[in-house]
Amino acid sequence: MGEVANQVQHEFWRPPMPAASDAAASQEFVETCRRCGTEFIVSSRFCHACGATRPELNASSRVMELPGLAELSALGERLGLTTASLIAFLVGIVCIVGALTVGLVFSARTMLDWQAIQIWRIEWLLGAISAFVAGRLFKKSS
Repeated sequence: MGEVANQVQHEFWRPPMPAASDAAASQEFVETCRRCGTEFIVSSRFCHACGATRPELNASSRVMELPGLAELSALGERLGLTTASLIAFLVGIVCIVGALTVGLVFSARTMLDWQAIQIWRIEWLLGAISAFVAGRLFKKSS
């Protein structure tokens, strides 16, 4: 029993060392630090041994990118819309989403509240209708 304890090669916070045959199979799934070779803790941004940053989890890779003009023009081409028509279409979609969320955000406790919510919905829907009409006017005639 004492012989087993003498052969332990790992520290208490690290998993046991894999056998030589398992090392090649598990190496593709294990992320290690480039500087010191220590395995990264799950979802950590830095190495717990040397403090080096994890290359895949830099702050720049987490930033959500907004579509640029090239993506919007490609969307317009797929839909068969000009740039002005596409912008009017997107404004109309935003107005429809606004009309739908008015009922989720505001609750009617009295008849006056209910009427105010309905007027806001009507205003959002009128905005959507006018945006869609403007988009239709800006569209190329095919």
